[in-house]
Amino acid sequence: MTNNLLKGKKGVIFGALDEQSIAWKVVERCHEEGAGLVLTNAPVAMRFGAINKLAEKVGAPIFPADATSTEDLENLFKNATEHFGGKIDFVLHSIGMSINVRKKKEYTDLNYEWMQKSFDISAISFHRVMQTLWKQDAMNEWGSIAALTYIAAQRVFPDYSEMAESKALLESFARSFGYHFGTHKKVRVNTVSQSPTMTTAGSGVKGFHEFFNYADKMSPLGNASAEDCANYCVFLFSDYSRMVTMQNLYHDGGFSTMGMNPAVFGL
Repeated sequence: MTNNLLKGKKGVIFGALDEQSIAWKVVERCHEEGAGLVLTNAPVAMRFGAINKLAEKVGAPIFPADATSTEDLENLFKNATEHFGGKIDFVLHSIGMSINVRKKKEYTDLNYEWMQKSFDISAISFHRVMQTLWKQDAMNEWGSIAALTYIAAQRVFPDYSEMAESKALLESFARSFGYHFGTHKKVRVNTVSQSPTMTTAGSGVKGFHEFFNYADKMSPLGNASAEDCANYCVFLFSDYSRMVTMQNLYHDGGFSTMGMNPAVFGL
């Protein structure tokens, strides 16, 4: 069902890799709700994904950009505003990567160069995106910026490794930059703490499938799907979330509030 919640709005979506990506679902839902879109991903990621198929489906241009490169981001938002013929109404940051996780390095034996790369890609890139938008004055007033995060920023999930610290840093950037964006430009900044989701990136975490099932049983509503997350992002980009900012918003079927659920033990 569509309600034209984003009719007339223009947005930039980072991170749509394939049909399993949450960002992919967000693109589809934003398009259905009437938004004009620009898609972007790192050049290396685009070679492995199917973003061209998605761009054709929603009639959006693709401007490749490495989110760890200020120059790339400057060109991205310059091209986006030229394409739109005006400023941007919403941005989704859906970027995360850990070489340590990919190579199954134990948390007590991390490669620090890889760790710094994780922070740069997964968290510092969010600050870089917002700083570039700020300096270019590329956001419309009452615009919305969101990033995807995970509850490991607050709780221990051993196999999530240093991605937990990456997400904690990401959420801190949302609060800190959210103050400046809200005070000076009436733009809101939030993070969405999503359930474990069957994405290409998520499935690479050790023990993911077991934890996915555990979280699904622990949550009174079950795990929130990628499609549900896309709907929530549409809400955050719409005028209905006009006064919501600097929040870490749990979208996890109630998992974040649970202590114990008998269903986990088969009771």
